[in-house]
Amino acid sequence: MKIANGFFAVIFLVSAAIQHNDPDPLLWMSIYGYGALICTLAIFRKDSRILHYAGLAVFVSYAVYLFFIHNGVYTWFSLHSAENITGSMSDEKPWIEATREFFGLLILSFALLLNLIFRKQRKGSTSSYS
Repeated sequence: MKIANGFFAVIFLVSAAIQHNDPDPLLWMSIYGYGALICTLAIFRKDSRILHYAGLAVFVSYAVYLFFIHNGVYTWFSLHSAENITGSMSDEKPWIEATREFFGLLILSFALLLNLIFRKQRKGSTSSYS
């Protein structure tokens, strides 16, 4: 799991760094930075369940919000046939931003959930790992 956490930490740090030109850079730099921090702490077994649960609560709640907002993921999927979202964003396609953010939150949630699953399997292997 250390390799996976290292991979996620690097990916989340890079993601945080490239948010500087986002419409809301501080929010997304904080979100990805939090994911990187949790994965880094997990490598050294210095994380705690509360950090994982707090991150999951925020990430999943925000993902649900992005799914249902006007011009969100549901719009992209239902009205635009899940068209390619890898192209450049434009005012004519406002759902691209919400959809990309949604998938970023899913990846972050997946990383935190993996840590919780593997954490439970290691429970008791060390007393300092809360």
